[in-house]
Amino acid sequence: MNANRSTVRSTSGTKSSRPRAGRTPVAAARSRRSRAPWVIAGVVVLAVLALFAIYHTNSRTAGTAASDRYAVGSPGVGAMAPDFTLPNATGPAAPGGQPATTRLSDYRGKTVLLYFHEGLGCQPCWNQIRDLQNNPALLSSLGVNQLLTITSGPLDLVGQKMRDDGLTAPALVDTDLRVSTQYQANQYGMMGDSRDGHSFILVGPDGRIQWRGDYGGPPNYTMYVTPDQLATDLRTGRQGT
Repeated sequence: MNANRSTVRSTSGTKSSRPRAGRTPVAAARSRRSRAPWVIAGVVVLAVLALFAIYHTNSRTAGTAASDRYAVGSPGVGAMAPDFTLPNATGPAAPGGQPATTRLSDYRGKTVLLYFHEGLGCQPCWNQIRDLQNNPALLSSLGVNQLLTITSGPLDLVGQKMRDDGLTAPALVDTDLRVSTQYQANQYGMMGDSRDGHSFILVGPDGRIQWRGDYGGPPNYTMYVTPDQLATDLRTGRQGT
């Protein structure tokens, strides 16, 4: 009888050798490993969404339409167009024989299309002026009241080239590239920054830029855009702003 009690006490007083309920370190590690791919996938998805949001926001801010044909320089859409005064090679000479000048702010209240181009030596650039000048209905359909062409080079030679090609649009001459540099139009050509490329900038009646297309840069170095393509790009770009 005493022996049985002793056996019972010994059995009940001894701690169980079984592990407590719960996960072992090995099981916990396996659980963490099984969750790791899902955590990584979630981080990747969030990163992709964040990059897309940044790209979309920047594109809207810059006023760019998705296009592989042109870049958009600065100042861009929404910015005030820097005012300037330049000699006009096709304008009537001022009293005393001084060349005529044209000031951008004189067109406040109208919509002006600025065309910066490479100039002498770039026949496609002069063809561009010809085809725009001879298509006033197209410019009117775009709401453009005035086309202003801008290039570097000697005033007399630019004027002679305009006369030789039968061109009458205002030909503004930015010999020292002061205005071209303000508009960064000399960053998109084949001649480095020593000449303009092939840039169009639409300035609205309030003096703000409504659309911009810099076509002249690499890799294509475009020196001519068909009027219909230009109109399509301009309309699309306006809708994206």
